[in-house]
Parts: sequence; structure tokens; C-alpha cells
Amino acid sequence: MSLAILLANAARRHADSPAVSVGLQTVLTYGQMGARAAALAGGMMARHGLRPGDRVALALRNCPEYLEILFGCWHAGLVAAPMNAKLHAQELAYMAGDCGARLVVADDDIAAALAPHLPGVPQLVPGSAAYRRLLAGDPLPLYPVDPADAAWLFYTSGTTGKPKGAMLSHRNLMAMAIGYLADVDALDERDGLIHLAATSHASGLFGLSFVAKGANNILPESGGYDGNELAGLIGARARLSFFVPPTLLRRMVADPVLLAAPNQNIRTILLGAAPVFAQDLRAGVQAFGPRLWNGYGQGESPCTITAMSQRDIADALAVGNESRLASVGTARSGTQVIVADDQGQPLPPGATGEVLVRGETVMAGYWNRPEATAETLHKGWLKTGDMGRMDDAGFLWLLDRRKDVIISGGVNIYAREIEDVLHDHPGIAEAAVVGQPDPEWGESVVAFVVPSPGATSDPAAWEQMLAERLARFKRPRHWRIVDTLPKNAAGKVLKRQLRADLATQSGGTDQAAWVRR
Repeated sequence: MSLAILLANAARRHADSPAVSVGLQTVLTYGQMGARAAALAGGMMARHGLRPGDRVALALRNCPEYLEILFGCWHAGLVAAPMNAKLHAQELAYMAGDCGARLVVADDDIAAALAPHLPGVPQLVPGSAAYRRLLAGDPLPLYPVDPADAAWLFYTSGTTGKPKGAMLSHRNLMAMAIGYLADVDALDERDGLIHLAATSHASGLFGLSFVAKGANNILPESGGYDGNELAGLIGARARLSFFVPPTLLRRMVADPVLLAAPNQNIRTILLGAAPVFAQDLRAGVQAFGPRLWNGYGQGESPCTITAMSQRDIADALAVGNESRLASVGTARSGTQVIVADDQGQPLPPGATGEVLVRGETVMAGYWNRPEATAETLHKGWLKTGDMGRMDDAGFLWLLDRRKDVIISGGVNIYAREIEDVLHDHPGIAEAAVVGQPDPEWGESVVAFVVPSPGATSDPAAWEQMLAERLARFKRPRHWRIVDTLPKNAAGKVLKRQLRADLATQSGGTDQAAWVRR
């Protein structure tokens, strides 16, 4: 079944309900958006000579047209390739070229920057005269796709090399959308999703569940996060949800204007995209009540693999279960998750291994990457590349990326264990741990720390706190004090850049070093 049916059904059932709003102003009702998506489908096929299965690259900032373009692609049996508009034009051109895009839909400035890199590929700018001509054309009947057909090429963030396009089928994303309704919230047309983050990634994926139930997709007038604006939206509307990475949550809990808003109008704050630490959850629940939800997933199995529900987080806080609070939760409905050894065999509770997942949300493979697909998919399992452990109740703890495990003196050290403790210190805003070559131990542990505003950098105090909670061999030998941590467009820390900085001695001021004796 095509994902386009989600909008078609909502347009029929909730024709007059707000589908897209900018601030408090309704821009499109569901009836209007359904008609526009069908017209766009017809226009793209007729005017640009596209055929079902062709790829359409989307290089757009959040805009009112985003959803109608996405659903217009699916209505016509086309494959959408949403890309992060913050990337450089050469990066965007690489992805558009990699998937063989037959059409690029982009903001006008991005389209101009892309044109020299994509000769011969037509470009369409939302709101332009050419766009309006497509909307004025005849609507296209819904194309009968196979559920296994690709719907969305999700390009990985490329933290370790060139990005790869994870092929997400109509079946994958339908299972994801229904899973939200089963596990997170039973939505209806009274709900709203505020898109504070990019619709090209998690926020847009979550939006499919809201479209399915005729709920409102709300774009801030500012185009992103503004505490005063968000407080105004929360004050004016009820049953609001929004997706934020942990860095944005930290800004929110420190914003007095936002804290004064009526948090009873917030339904769910969805967390993800980067590690969420126990300190983040404590601060978030204290600020906004038991409304936080923390999901773990990948582009290869979107939104998500496991999750700590609102109740899981609240229950862990109520009994002071710090260990449970640091978990990424249990398997989502219809998803199987195991921790496995190098041969793919399940390990007993408490053992450390690679996290494997299978289910209806797992991708079909990488676009034109058979070798990478074979390495990642094995006998129906997605090998996530994440190291973790699971308890006998099915709660999962993530420890590190497999390739980032630090091996010191022949012993595996997992950065997440150290980072979890460091993030509990009030003087630390952010921390990331990596290994660097060591002639004696093979690798030694290095901690990069961003101090909290106004705090004094005190590695001795940080070392003392670690000494109270971690074995000696896990504690950093070196500390690097930095103003910021390098991150990719999705907000994930670039640990390969930290290791490169160490190699060139440009990673910050070496404040202290502890040599184990």
C-alpha cells in the first residue's frame, strides 16, 4: 500500500482540518493539501517526463510546501530523497547524483548553488511560477506501488565517509507511522506537531503519523527555535508535540520564558538524534513534567528501534533508578532487538555485544551499495554498528559505536559509560570521549569537555567524580578543554574529527593528564 493513502484518507475524513500552519495561521487544510499533492504528482510526471520509480531530490528548509511535495512524489510512485538543506552544495550534489535524481526541488538559493554541479537536471523552486503551473494541472490518479518499492532514500550523515542512501520502502514507513500510534500517542485531528527540527529527517518522519490522523503540522514563523515564539504557540494551542535533539532540550530547560508557558498544553517532547543522558531527562521532566520520550534509531530503521516511553522515564525518576534512566528503552512494537556476538548469536542478559534489529522498519539495503548492504544486513538482521548490553527485562543500554571502542591494555572501554558520568557534573555542558594511540597501552582515553557557562574548568574535580563511579582503567588519561564539540548537520558529535585534532595537536588546551602507575 502506498504511503500516499495516508494523506488521501486524511483529506477525505478531515478536509477542513488544518494540515499545515505557520505559527497560528492555517496555510493548508487537509482537503487542500490532498488536492495539491495529486496535482503536483500529475505535473511532475507530465512536465518533467518522470516515471514511477524515478528519484526526486529535496533540498529544502522547512517550508509549508514540504509535505505536499513529499506526498506528491508518493502519489505518483516516485522516490523522494530528502536532504539536509544545511549541507554544502557539493555535498547535496553528491547525494542527488548518487541516487540519479531526475528532478531537484530546492529553495531558490540552494537551487542556484546546485545548478553548476548538476547540469541537465531540472530544478523546481516551491512558490515559483513553474511550481504554480504544476499545481494548476490535472491531478494524477494514485499510482499502485508495491509496498516493497522504495519511498524515501534516507542519506546517512556520513560521519565516517561518503553518505549512503538507505532505501526505505512504503512498507517500512507505514510500519513506522503505525508504530508511533501504537507506542507513543493515539493521535487525532486535535493534535499538532511543531517542526522545530528539519522535516528532511526525524521531524518529517514523525510527521507521517500526524498526517495519518489529520493532525496539524506547525512551522514556527522564525524557521526554527525561538523561546518566546514557542512559548506563545504552547500558550495558544493544546496537545502539542515536537522533536528536539538533546542540545536543544538543554537550551529549553534554561529558558525562563519557555518555562513559564503552560506545559499542560505539551503532549510529548520527542528526543533523539544524539545520545540523551540521564541528566537531560531529569532536567527535562523537572521543567516540563512527565512528557519526555527518548527513542533510539537509525536511518536504516527509522523512528525507531527502542524507546523509553514517557511512563518509563517517569517511573525511573520516581524510584531513583539511575541505571534505568540511562537506558534507551525496550524494543518498539513489531521490532525484535538482540545483543549479539561476532557470529550474530544472541548473548545473555548483561553481556556486551553488537545491537541487531529486525522488523518491518528495517531498510531493504543501501542504494547502489551491494557490498555495504551485505555488511549491514545479515539473515534478516540489521547490524547497527552500536555496542550495547540488555537486561533480562529487555531494556537496552548503548555503550559506543563498534568502530569507536577504545582498546587499552587489551581491554575494551566504552565511551558512553564515561560520558554518562561526566554529564552528571554541573560544571560540564558537553563531553565526548575518544581513544588516542599510546605506545604502552595501545590506546589511552581522552575526554573533550565543554564547560558549563560561568563554570571553572576543574579536571581534578572531574577525575574525582569518575573515581567514585568507574574503574581506574576506564578513566581519562588526558583532558582537553574546548569551546565546542564538532558536529555534523544532524547534531551528532564527530569523533573522527576529535581524533584528527589530537593527531595535529589542535583539539584545545591540554589542562591535565593522569598517568596510571
